[in-house]
Amino acid sequence: MSSVTSNSSMRSAYRATIGLRRGFKSFRYTSKPTVVPANPFDPRDDAAVLRKAMKGFGTDEKSIIKVLTRRSNEQRLRIAFEFKTLYGKDLVSDLKSETSGRFEDLLVALMTPLPQFYAKELHDATAGIGTDEDVLIEVMCTMSNHEIQVIKQAYTAMYGTFLEDDLRGDTSGNFKRLMTSLCVGNRSEDFHVDQERAREDARSLLQAGELRLGTDESIFNAVLCSRSFQQLAAVFQEYHYLTGHDIDDAIKSEFSGDIEKAMRAIVKVVRNKPLFFAERLHKSMKGLGTNDRQLIRIMVTRCEVDLGDIADMFQNKYGETLQSWIEGDCSGHYKKCLLSLLGVAYA
Repeated sequence: MSSVTSNSSMRSAYRATIGLRRGFKSFRYTSKPTVVPANPFDPRDDAAVLRKAMKGFGTDEKSIIKVLTRRSNEQRLRIAFEFKTLYGKDLVSDLKSETSGRFEDLLVALMTPLPQFYAKELHDATAGIGTDEDVLIEVMCTMSNHEIQVIKQAYTAMYGTFLEDDLRGDTSGNFKRLMTSLCVGNRSEDFHVDQERAREDARSLLQAGELRLGTDESIFNAVLCSRSFQQLAAVFQEYHYLTGHDIDDAIKSEFSGDIEKAMRAIVKVVRNKPLFFAERLHKSMKGLGTNDRQLIRIMVTRCEVDLGDIADMFQNKYGETLQSWIEGDCSGHYKKCLLSLLGVAYA
């Protein structure tokens, strides 16, 4: 991922990251981050520590990890700004030259402004042959309106195209329509729950699915993409009252493939967003091999939001700690950096 190359672009990235993080704070359900802004914070001192860690023969990975995993994304961008001011060098370029492999990937992710990070993940998911629908689902189904707007702006600035156009060009059918609706970023954000409207929506979903031959996908799309998360929780409850079974069961019976996965993801996020990410972390490390890109993406983007809650949900569901899974599935400085993001003291 390219680093911020000019002072003006660094300032723009800093402001955009602040904006995206504010979006997280406005719409998250829990508040147990594992990384919080350092206080006191001196970006020039941190820049000097990082310069010393990479100067001369050998690299002091321990110092790099201690600085970069104990600062917020906003603070890391300020450190990069001071690093260039003091030494006339790009911090990300130096980190890439001094590290390698998954550890390098993780450090670069930590040093990337959040809007740019999400934009690149979405771009890479649609570029080239094939589409990584799981990435599209993870990002588009979990974001607030504000977050989507900031990511769209970053996407156009980086790639010269519109995110909606690229999503539409790389998906099809009902899944394309759902992604398009989510990309508009026009979900209601009214915290008030209208119980009567919830009952009406529940009846509409029932009539569009289980009570007819075939499925009217447009009704599901309209409800799931336009109602607030609080309102959707009430809709799902009313659906259960009407039918005696869960909306998730109805979606499984009425849909298949990517559209099913996306709609079920929205249901999970409405009910328990930390559990949604806990399940994705488990999947990234389950079985042979590791989906390191997914692991890095979740650890980096959620550590300042709700990674503590995600870790709690992970242990509740799987009977083992997220720490133990990372320790068993990763190695070296990559493992130590991930654990530090989780809040585990660096040994």
